[in-house]
Order: sequence, then structure tokens, then C-alpha cells
Amino acid sequence: MSVSDLSAKQTIHPASAPGESLNLEIVGDGAFTTADMTLSVGPAHPATHGVLRVVLEMDGERVKSAHPVIGYMHRGFEKLAEHRDFRQNAALVNRHDWLSGMSNEIGLMLTVERMLEMEVPERAQWIRMLMAEYNRILNHLLFVGSYGLELGAITPMFYATRERERIQYLLESATGGRLHYTYNQPGGVKIDLPKGFLHQSVELVADVRKRLRDFDDLLLGNEIFQARTKGVGPLSTDVALSYGVSGPTLQATGIPEDVRVSEPYLKYDEVEVPVPVGENGDSWDRFYCLLGRMKASCHIIEQIHDHLPPGPVNVKLPKMVKAPEGATYARVENPLGSLGYWLESDGGRTPWRLKMRTASFSNVQVLPYLLEGVLVPDAISVLGSVFFVVGDVDR
Repeated sequence: MSVSDLSAKQTIHPASAPGESLNLEIVGDGAFTTADMTLSVGPAHPATHGVLRVVLEMDGERVKSAHPVIGYMHRGFEKLAEHRDFRQNAALVNRHDWLSGMSNEIGLMLTVERMLEMEVPERAQWIRMLMAEYNRILNHLLFVGSYGLELGAITPMFYATRERERIQYLLESATGGRLHYTYNQPGGVKIDLPKGFLHQSVELVADVRKRLRDFDDLLLGNEIFQARTKGVGPLSTDVALSYGVSGPTLQATGIPEDVRVSEPYLKYDEVEVPVPVGENGDSWDRFYCLLGRMKASCHIIEQIHDHLPPGPVNVKLPKMVKAPEGATYARVENPLGSLGYWLESDGGRTPWRLKMRTASFSNVQVLPYLLEGVLVPDAISVLGSVFFVVGDVDR
């Protein structure tokens, strides 16, 4: 007999010791009442990918509401940018999303070059594309590995680390950096690709394409992974657009939005750019799109190998670069979604105002909607599939 089967004022006498009994009086209809509990996930929980704190109001194991608490990594990037010249800002912006440093630099340089009406050599633009696509694969590999880890699979993390190491070695040979490259400057890139770079790149991208099939088998084809992600945290197209979500999180809802296609920059209008999309917008679709974007990057890199022209990789710059008075905006498709820079100049050597629009900030805003009503284990699945870097949120 369960407690709920007992009527009001009913008394039971279970034996607690030989010769003794315990009177238990049931008040009311016998139904359980529980108090809500507040559970703080983070700011040091591995599922939050940084120091994001999410405060969950819990009814048992079910999330009643979720409140992201941001700001733990606020470093005043936009204010710091006002005190650095345009070349120094390349070193600054590759740190707000440390997994997308190369793409951040390219976005800022496109904005500065648009302000200066500067022509960039053809070879430099193709090299930037090559670097941006390798950076996209680097970024996504970390999320692929860590997401599997959060759901109980450790092997994908080993595989992801192996491929990331090879790509970082290749990029380091050209830029000298493994995480913060500072490879771009107004008018192009600092130096040309080293001898043998393209030969290594051809071999590497072929290997990466083969290795990506391992993730299909280990995760997408895994029954446990499917049970943990399919139907979990569905996001509709309307809600995604209202929150300003972009990147794989938006594409998972079925919208093929990609800045490389909708507003081509560099030489993206001269290559084929596949855009993977999902159907239900759930955790499984978001992960599927992430893997699809890596395969698309491999396809783009292979096309760059065939198109890369000879020639200069930069233009000669004056000792001090000054932008004319005015303002402009440019955006690029960063690994996590749409990244934009608003640059305003008063004619000096530093920005009068530099405003960033980062994908991570908008992606985090949708968490309260996605987490409401889910169970605690599913909350981890949702948090890992809405891709963000906390430094890119706080800035």
C-alpha cells in the first residue's frame, strides 16, 4: 500500500521493534507536497563551457525556470578597443571567442578595410578563407568532443583532440600561434604561407574528412546518444529568430541562413558553400548541423586549394593607419554564428567606438526557453547543444 492509497486520518501500525508499534497519522488526502529547490549550475560546472552560471528553479527533477547569470568574464573589450590602433585590435578581438580567433580577426579587418576603402590582394583573401575554414573545424571539433563527454562518451574527445592537434600544428607553421594568431592586418595577412604548407593541407583535409565519419558512427549512430538528444530541447524557427540565434543553432531549425551565402565576403561567392539544416531544432539536429558544417568546411578548403593564386599577400601600410571620419558595419559567419563589428571613427588612429555583435550572446539568451520543463539530465543535453563561448558572451 502506498501512502497515497491511505484515506485521511487513517492510522497504520508498522512494527518498529519486537513488542512495539508506531502510529502514523495521514493528514488530508495523503498526496505528497514538495518544496521547490534552487539549483545553481556553474559558474564552474563543465557543462557550461566556461564561467556561465545558470540558476535553475526545480520542482523535483524538473526545471520550472532557468536564469543565465552572465558577466563573470566581462573584461571591457569594447572600451579597450578605443585605446588601441587598428593593428593592435587584431590581437584584442581574437580573445573574446578564443576558439574562433582567426575568424574574429578577419571580421574586424574587413570592417577596417571597408572604412579605408582598401583593396586587398586576391591571394590574401583566399588565404584568409583557408584559415577561417580550418578555424571553424578547430572550433567545432572541441564542441563535438566535449558534447559526447557530457553525455557519457569519452572516446569522441580523444578523437577530436587528435584532429585538433594536427590542424593547430599546420596553422602554427604559418602564423606562429596556436590559439591567438594575430595573422591578419589591414590590407591582407602578415606573411605568405610557408613552403610545403599547401601539400600538408591537402593531406590533412583528406584525413579530417575520413575521421569525421568516426563521429557519425560513435555519436549520431549511437542509440544512447540518440535517446539523450532526439526530441530534447526543440527550438522553433520563430522563437530562434526572435532571440537572434544564428549559426548551427539556427540552421537546426530548418533555416539555411549563412552569412557566407547570404552576404558573401572574401571569395565565398566563387566557391560552393553547403549549408546543412535540421528539421526539428532539437539537440540532435543541432549536433547534426555542427558535424555538417565541418564537412562543408573540408569541401571549401579543397576548392581553395584549386583556386589559390600567386601574388602579394598584403599592401604596404603607413607607419600609422588612420581611418577617415565615419562609421561602417561588417559581419561574417563565425563558427558559432553571425559576428558583426560596428566601427565608428573620428579620423584618429584608434576607433572612436567599436561595438561587437557576437553569436554566443544571442545563443545564451534562448536558454530559459529551452530549459523550461525539461528534466535535469536533459538540461545538460540542451546546454551542450546550444553552442557558445562565455568570453564571447561577456566580452
